[in-house]
Amino acid sequence: MASSAFGHFNGAGSQKRSHFTVTSLGRWSSLNKTLPAVDKISTIHVYDFDNTLFKTPLPNSALWNGLTIGMLSNQDVFINSGWWHDNRILGATGLGLDKEEPRAWEGFWNEKVVELVRLTMKQPDALCVLLTGRGEARFADLLRRIVASKHLEFDMLCLKPQVGPANQKFASTIKFKQELLTEIMETYKHAGEIRIYEDRPGHTQKFIDFLKDYNNTQRVRPTRGPIQADIIQVTDTQTSLDPVVEVAQVQRMINEHNEAMRLQPLHLRPKALRIKQQVFFTSYAIERADSQRLLDLVKIPSGDSTRVHGNNIIIVPRPCPPHILAKVGGLGSTMTWQVTGTACHHGSIWAACVTPVPASASFHTDNPVPLVVLALKRGARPAEAAKINTWSALPPEKRFTFTTTVREKAILRVEADDPRHAEYESLHASKASKASGGGIKRKHNGDDWNPPKQPAADAAAAAVAGRGGGGGGRGGRTGGRGGQAAGGRGGGRNGGKGKGRGRGGFSHYRSLDDVGPRNAVPAEVNYDEAHPPANAPTGPRGGKRGPNGSNNVTDLQSYY
Repeated sequence: MASSAFGHFNGAGSQKRSHFTVTSLGRWSSLNKTLPAVDKISTIHVYDFDNTLFKTPLPNSALWNGLTIGMLSNQDVFINSGWWHDNRILGATGLGLDKEEPRAWEGFWNEKVVELVRLTMKQPDALCVLLTGRGEARFADLLRRIVASKHLEFDMLCLKPQVGPANQKFASTIKFKQELLTEIMETYKHAGEIRIYEDRPGHTQKFIDFLKDYNNTQRVRPTRGPIQADIIQVTDTQTSLDPVVEVAQVQRMINEHNEAMRLQPLHLRPKALRIKQQVFFTSYAIERADSQRLLDLVKIPSGDSTRVHGNNIIIVPRPCPPHILAKVGGLGSTMTWQVTGTACHHGSIWAACVTPVPASASFHTDNPVPLVVLALKRGARPAEAAKINTWSALPPEKRFTFTTTVREKAILRVEADDPRHAEYESLHASKASKASGGGIKRKHNGDDWNPPKQPAADAAAAAVAGRGGGGGGRGGRTGGRGGQAAGGRGGGRNGGKGKGRGRGGFSHYRSLDDVGPRNAVPAEVNYDEAHPPANAPTGPRGGKRGPNGSNNVTDLQSYY
């Protein structure tokens, strides 16, 4: 039989409890109110807070790599204990405490569970309990304000204390909850049922096992008799902070941690932490509505084997070199395009070709013609769209213009500061590339494509013709990626592709809350595409390798 918190009260713990009162039970609650009399309660309703009753912000997987999400969730990494132990993270939900409290955090509740709480409030024989593993010292006041703003009334608001009322120590959140539930059931002996609402499947199963163990023990050594248990699995209702707010909050946590570490003796002092960003590509980002209009131009097969894109025109599949960034106007600059043709490559890549408006506008793309990858079959890569050499021109009535914004697709990470690594250096691929003697390379060469053998869409022809100017075009002698006027990849000495290590260094990190001009160019960083593909890679995520998750950060890099 699995061990349970009930064993503590039945002789297996440090001392046997034979006496339970509402007064002693009340010491578990952060509310200053008298509990109902024992003989008045016939049912116990227990509600979890995070992502059961309230939509709690989690670290955003579109912002951080998996290793960093694991770090933020681990209470032993930061001096202030990280994401789940810093009340300012929860307080930053929505528009922040000062603005959200008057509006009762509208939109951040699981309204179905709220309605269940209100029904419990109206039931005179029900004990209404809000139970959370958040620390009592830091979160009690904030949770009281949150539930009061919604006019929810609980008999007990129970948070995890450092030490229990009887000097209990808790090895985990679930052990704390089990011990408290035991005391509630032992106090309210006349209650015939207990309902627990929980979002985490792991905790749901542990509650089931715990109450089964409790009832089995009651049949052997009864103290109040078995109780009917109903554990309700609630679909979690998680949310995220505003990205700018989230990065600012993590930067604050890092600053506080680093300041505390500086007080340590020099021989015990760890390296300072910092945020670095890993840029996967730079592109002309397309707004969602325009993306849908582009997707409507072609018939894309449905099914899990097809990934829908249509959200950007790739400039370079890496951090943008300064000279190219200046050419396209800098991060945050806008550009207008007209779609003029579509193509399907080997039944696995669907794309649309575009031309700048006006046609003389300066632009850059690593592809032979500027194009939008609309969809991919599983196994195909966006880079293969460069091999398309036959386009079907759209009739004039189907052509339309749209505006794009120059952005970077990036993901952030927290790691020990290292002056040898640049701000944009990849966490793993850069080291591998050093060992192999080169930068990150794409799997096809620029000469893999051939000029169209049939008349292509006029936009494609115009784009090819407009690239080869003396110094400003992509294929020019000194300004282009390929060096010689032919636009090839391995031409003259000034036409190199670039190493892709980006800019910045040891002391030049700028968080989202202080993004400003860089190289006299307006800066805009896109940490979440306007219209992300449903199942395209979004950066590394946590896995099953331990509390810090997976360390695989190569998916998007190899993807492009």
